[in-house]
Amino acid sequence: MPAPAVLALLIALAVPIDTVPTARDSVVGPVQTSLASAVRSVQDTVPRRRRAIEVSEWYERRLRIHRYGAYAIFPLFAAQAVAGNEIYKDPHNAPDWAKTTHRAGATALATVFTLNTVTGLWNLWDSRAATQGRTRRTAHALLMLASDAGFTYAGVRLSDQAENSVEKRREHRAWAYGSMATALTGVAVATLGRED
Repeated sequence: MPAPAVLALLIALAVPIDTVPTARDSVVGPVQTSLASAVRSVQDTVPRRRRAIEVSEWYERRLRIHRYGAYAIFPLFAAQAVAGNEIYKDPHNAPDWAKTTHRAGATALATVFTLNTVTGLWNLWDSRAATQGRTRRTAHALLMLASDAGFTYAGVRLSDQAENSVEKRREHRAWAYGSMATALTGVAVATLGRED
C-alpha cells in the first residue's frame, strides 16, 4: 500500500465519521479542525500544575524570627500602655517603675520592630515570585511600615516634648495607640488566611 493511502486510512479512522472528507484535497481542513478541538478539550480538562517557587534556605529561619518578634509585641504593648498611662497622669511625679518600664519597653519595641522590619522585608523580597497570598503579604508589610513610622514619630519627635506639654502628651499617646492599632491590624492580616 503506498504511503499516501496509509496516511489517508489513518486519518479516516482517527476523524469522527461526520467529518471524514470525501475528496482527497479536502482532508487537511476537517482533520486540522478536529485535532484543534481535541487539543482544546484536553487543555480545558487538565488542571495546570503549580509552579514551584524557589526561596533561599534562610527564608524559614527569618520567618521564625519574625513570628517570635510578633508574639513579643503583645506583652510589650500591654506594658507600654500600663506604664504610659501612669506617666500620662503626671509625668513629673510618676512612679519610678512606670518611667523605667516605659523607657525599657520603648527600647524593646524599637528593637523588635527593627528586627521584624528587616526580616519581613527580606522575606517579602525573597517570595516576590509567589503569587499566592501576595495581596495579604503586601497589605501586612504596608501596615507594619506605617506602624513603624508612627512609633518612630511618637518616640523620637514627641517623647521629650510630652514631658512639659499636655497637648504634646495627648499627641504622643494618640500616635502610640494609633501605631499599636495599626500593628495589630497588620498582625491580623498576616495571620488570617495563612495556610501554614
